[in-house]
Amino acid sequence: MDEKTEELRDIFMDVSEEETVTEQQDDDRGSLTEGGGDAAQIADVIAEMRDRYEFSTELADDDLVRVVRDYFDGSSDATIADDLGVARDTVVRARLDLHLLRDRDTDAPIELSALREQLDDGATTSDAADALDISESTVRRYRRVLDAQAESRRVSERFHSELADATPDADLSGRMTDEATEDGLEDATEGMETNVSF
Repeated sequence: MDEKTEELRDIFMDVSEEETVTEQQDDDRGSLTEGGGDAAQIADVIAEMRDRYEFSTELADDDLVRVVRDYFDGSSDATIADDLGVARDTVVRARLDLHLLRDRDTDAPIELSALREQLDDGATTSDAADALDISESTVRRYRRVLDAQAESRRVSERFHSELADATPDADLSGRMTDEATEDGLEDATEGMETNVSF
């Protein structure tokens, strides 16, 4: 301890009622991967999303918390569905309701920008299917993906971030949606001027 530090320590001891300068840190630190996330915090985010958006699944909030945890843990939709005893499509819809996109969600048999254009122009499911030469079920499937992307972008992916923050394994699992986000951003910025000089 140098002279200045010793002087500061003495001043602190004079003005403080404490007998020691530091306290012992005996508490266990815990692990980032323990506990699977704060269920109450995840449930609060889900409740806020329910108030704001119309969910397409009937899953209870406890089940949605499980979907969030398992998604960030890297579990597949099929595994989550088996654990919950529901159809895989139910889990996919729940994920999209919660703005939890997977890279393969945007792996469509058509250009999603073409479908977005059809839907933005007011085409019905049947009209869009005819125009793009795909099935109506394919239109419905990718409409849900496009809607989830659009909702997520409108709030700057706030809910995805809050769910990730409430799930300690989120950053460790590496299951983020960079590619899905980049695809959506690419569509949104298509034709924009990017060569800007200052």
